[in-house]
Amino acid sequence: MAPIPGSGLAKGLAVTLRTMTKKSVTAQYPDVQPELPPRSRGVIGLFEENCTVCMLCARECPDWCIYIDSHKETVPPAAPGGRERSRNVLDRFAIDFSLCMYCGICIEVCPFDALFWSPEFEYAETDIRDLTHERDKLREWMWTVPAPPALDPGAEEPKELAAARKAAEKLAAQQTPPATTSHADEQARAAEQPTRPQGASRQQVDQPSPDEPSSRDEPSSPDEPSSPDEPGPGRPKPVQPEPNQPTPRQEGQE
Repeated sequence: MAPIPGSGLAKGLAVTLRTMTKKSVTAQYPDVQPELPPRSRGVIGLFEENCTVCMLCARECPDWCIYIDSHKETVPPAAPGGRERSRNVLDRFAIDFSLCMYCGICIEVCPFDALFWSPEFEYAETDIRDLTHERDKLREWMWTVPAPPALDPGAEEPKELAAARKAAEKLAAQQTPPATTSHADEQARAAEQPTRPQGASRQQVDQPSPDEPSSRDEPSSPDEPSSPDEPGPGRPKPVQPEPNQPTPRQEGQE
């Protein structure tokens, strides 16, 4: 079916009429800053303390817009008798944003999290040579990097945080002195224990004092015998031999 003549013009006018009836919204920039998405790619911020001058970002950059200079320093041994070590010290870290294509490869390959995306985008210059920003400017942009999104509550703790937490707990345990019992605890323990004269044994404590009457001084009851020879209740009376009858010992001697 052939198109109706003038149908394209009618469609265009219909779009114009719909747009004319809507309220226009004007972004008041630069007086009002726009609300950018959290993962906007503005500029690259540098966290200099994490940089080890591994040169991995400069080698992987497809535009070769990252310039790094460094030198080596000798570090004294940490313990006596140890060996000296050498480490790289960063002298220059610059990015030429006139060549950068904002691919983010340098941020992805950095093994020590020294580079981050910043939503800052107001860095236009009148001279193209001024678009090469040194590490001081990159460090200023580092403080505009938004915080990372919160982790899932059910997710595992990152290995970096777990290692840092264990190291902090170990260091705190080494610095904390051993717990000692206070004077108040010692007094409470002494109050709970039974009092006993100092230097007296258990037998000495159990013995009666001289002021207390002993059982020997008390008069015996009529039911108890006063001497072992006297028969008491329930004890048989010993048999006494007659005077004229010899004892078994005397008969054996005769």
